Amino acid sequence: MIYLDYAANTPADEQVINTFAEVSRDFIANPNSTHELGRLAASRLMESTSGIAEILGVSDSEIIFTSGASESNNTAIKGIAERNRKYGKHIITTFLEHSSVNGAVGYLQNNGFEVDYVGITDNGLIDLDNLQELMRDTTILVSICYVDSEVGIVQQISKIGEIIKDYPHCNFHVDATQAVGKIPVDFSNVDLVTFAPHKFYGLNGCGILVKKENVMMEPLIHGGISTTPYRSGTPALGMAAAAEKALALADENMEQRYSYVRKLNDKLKMELIKYGNIKINSNENSIPFILNISIMKVNTEQFKKELESYDVYVSTKSACCAPNTASRPVYALTGDRKRALSTLRISLSHLTSYSDIDLFLDAFDRCYKKLVK
Repeated sequence: MIYLDYAANTPADEQVINTFAEVSRDFIANPNSTHELGRLAASRLMESTSGIAEILGVSDSEIIFTSGASESNNTAIKGIAERNRKYGKHIITTFLEHSSVNGAVGYLQNNGFEVDYVGITDNGLIDLDNLQELMRDTTILVSICYVDSEVGIVQQISKIGEIIKDYPHCNFHVDATQAVGKIPVDFSNVDLVTFAPHKFYGLNGCGILVKKENVMMEPLIHGGISTTPYRSGTPALGMAAAAEKALALADENMEQRYSYVRKLNDKLKMELIKYGNIKINSNENSIPFILNISIMKVNTEQFKKELESYDVYVSTKSACCAPNTASRPVYALTGDRKRALSTLRISLSHLTSYSDIDLFLDAFDRCYKKLVK
């Protein structure tokens, strides 16, 4: 099996699984309970919270655990809009965002909020001049991903934050799901950050929302006292401990993994550009973990299924996107609808071997010769 869809999901690290099992076995009480066993569980939860906060460079009190990045995105976006609507109803986002951001913003737009989409430059970066033009006194939220999930372009988050901080009623939300655990991140100019450990060898079913202390928002879930008023429910201690372990392992090995994957990415691009009907969509601003291409004059859903016959697994777009639709990020980047309808996303890992790449390229060549006319 050649698995090249790591941007959608990664296999849980054995150490992460062991941490989850050990903590779930050793701490049986609800961390919200006031008896001794509850206090012990709460102490262990705080230990994991502190470990995550230290790696991210934020305060312990700014960490909120959720069920995943989609819940985190919805909580942040809807929560900020509801709390701050008295200051305005203007939201700015991009066409590069994950569907859980687009969906939440679309929901707000259908309920009376005004949404603008900031332009991007030819190299895929947010047009900072256009962002400045779009900003108003009534802008209450700007939501821009750190790294988009389809093309992998890294945005200038600090520079964007510098523009936004001049507007006292505007909050800056960053979906960092494809960034955390893969590249160094800086959240100093950001108000809310969202991500999920299953993107860096953690467990599915856990997400994290970083909410800076001075930021106020309405909770998505009401009732049920918990460790924070912003996310009710019994704290999932085992998940929190596993998230800390996954983040610590990713942080410890980040430089080595990045360097290795860069070499794999370079090898892939060197071979794929030899094909006349292939256009590379990822560019110099993209992380090496994601390589997005367009295969012109072919149905890439069919191409993907053909690759599966060789036990090779990639995706056409983000796993959360509807099939047979244009890639919004590729269309925003290229302005070419045919190109945006013909995308294939190859996502890599430190677990990917050079042999895997060779086998993929062999299968790719067979599929290309069969399907591309």
